[in-house]
Amino acid sequence: MAKQTVAEQFVDILARAGVRRLYGVVGDSLNPVVDAVRRNAAIDWVHVRHEEAAAFAAGAEAQLTGKLAACAGSCGPGNLHLINGLYDAHRSMAPVLALASHIPSGEIGTGFFQETHPDRLFQECSHYCELVSTPQQMPRVLRTGIQNAIGRGGVGVIVLPGDVAGEPAAAPTGDHALVTTRPSVRPGDAEIDALARMVDEAGKVTLFCGAGTAGAHDEVMRFAERVKAPVGHALRGKEWIQYDNPYDVGMSGLLGYGAAYEATHECDLLILLGTDFPYTAFLPDDVKIAQVDVRPERLGRRSALDLAVWGDVRETLRCLTPKVQVKSGRKFLDKMLKKHADALEGVVKAYTRKVEKHTPIHPEYVASVLDEEAADDAVFTVDTGMNNVWAARYLTPNGRRRVIGSFTHGSMANALPQAIGAQFLDPDRQVVSMSGDGGFSMLMGDFLTLVQYGLPVKVVLFNNSSLGMVELEMMVGGLPSYGTANRNPDFAALATAAGAYGVRVEKPKQVRGALRDAFRHKGPALVDIVTDPNALSMPPKISADMVSGFALSAGKMVLDGGVGRMVQMARSNLRNIPRP
Repeated sequence: MAKQTVAEQFVDILARAGVRRLYGVVGDSLNPVVDAVRRNAAIDWVHVRHEEAAAFAAGAEAQLTGKLAACAGSCGPGNLHLINGLYDAHRSMAPVLALASHIPSGEIGTGFFQETHPDRLFQECSHYCELVSTPQQMPRVLRTGIQNAIGRGGVGVIVLPGDVAGEPAAAPTGDHALVTTRPSVRPGDAEIDALARMVDEAGKVTLFCGAGTAGAHDEVMRFAERVKAPVGHALRGKEWIQYDNPYDVGMSGLLGYGAAYEATHECDLLILLGTDFPYTAFLPDDVKIAQVDVRPERLGRRSALDLAVWGDVRETLRCLTPKVQVKSGRKFLDKMLKKHADALEGVVKAYTRKVEKHTPIHPEYVASVLDEEAADDAVFTVDTGMNNVWAARYLTPNGRRRVIGSFTHGSMANALPQAIGAQFLDPDRQVVSMSGDGGFSMLMGDFLTLVQYGLPVKVVLFNNSSLGMVELEMMVGGLPSYGTANRNPDFAALATAAGAYGVRVEKPKQVRGALRDAFRHKGPALVDIVTDPNALSMPPKISADMVSGFALSAGKMVLDGGVGRMVQMARSNLRNIPRP
């Protein structure tokens, strides 16, 4: 039996770690690895059209499964293209292993053709980034990169020169146990007892939840019931905590709605659960704050804390709930539920009034119909920009749907490539890319990846022929919009020319039928919907401090923004308020 090459050893270890796909674009320095993939039945090569899409696809797969995913780029420009998607994966705590292949090892440091220094370039967007200089370093370096990606939640980068990849392995791969899941982290008894005392001493408690509440829905609900706490959430916490939640008071932040802002500011104790919510202007500075997070470096970096608790949310609440006294008074909770319902009632007219006659089409209306027509277990990938607003306010979570976006890194063009990773993971699950025309056109070439592999992704294109969020940013600064207009083609015609299903929608009454037809289509589909470029959005609370770093307009014309089926949820929750 012939001895393994380093490339074969590399692919074998990835497969043993559970990787089933390697996303990338082939290139000479990658050839030994790609050929090793060709000959390994346990792993497939996914040929995308841009390496950035490869990294986004791997990141989406990792976010959906919590397991390791992988991508690759050839030397120099090839692996440089990975960097944006890797930043997104790393900031989303998605375990991704990236192979950055390199120029011939003997040429490193000479200014050789396509030379870069990937072992330096990827340091900021990875937990581990190392150069393999000799076959003897394999497989330990790769295994270390994998353990960092999985164990710490984020990216591991292995830099491998093409000539080293083609050399014989120094030793057999061997059997080696790899960590493939993360442990639960329980806080110490002292911290649990201190938090219990704070809860008992507070008359009014509010919970504010982020992505760290994944898997802890029941624990959060039991704790909220015990202490009669309103429950608000950040955008990344929405899918995990809003459904089946009789204590829901909405979302805070620049995309926010409802009474979450009031609930976090009018309480005696605010408990931040698994959230690294970055917009400090929306957080109070005159109430007691406790924070629970599995990542200790995140404790207190947004707010001055009265108590920091290092642990995952589910284990913390399992320990905490039995220790706190049951609160009998619901006055604060009921007040916030009423404020929440009133706030939603006040804006619901924005997307219901004459929408079937309004052209260009209200994007709020499109999002609300999409929410109704999409499958109960759909995966939505959401472009950064105004689509974040429509997803935040209109997509209804139910515990089975997933919503993936560049919610922490804030990159354009993420939705389409993330949909590729989501669809490869489960070809039978409905995957919907909520794309903006700006984001879609930036990485439009990878629509061809859908066609090439027959991936049945449905691209719902909110086409307002502008960079809408940037126009908002300019408005904030008192500037006229400039450089934000897109001269777009008929995207549906392009989709048809590429071999996919395409339909263009210009009238509201066509929206529902077009979405249904696209969802029934067996292969990739694009619904190009011409939407109103003047449809902008405002958060419920505004101050000058909130403007920095995001789009926000002081114009009253954009204050109204609908909230979809959430108003029905709020009305339902009002039924829980005891009547005198």
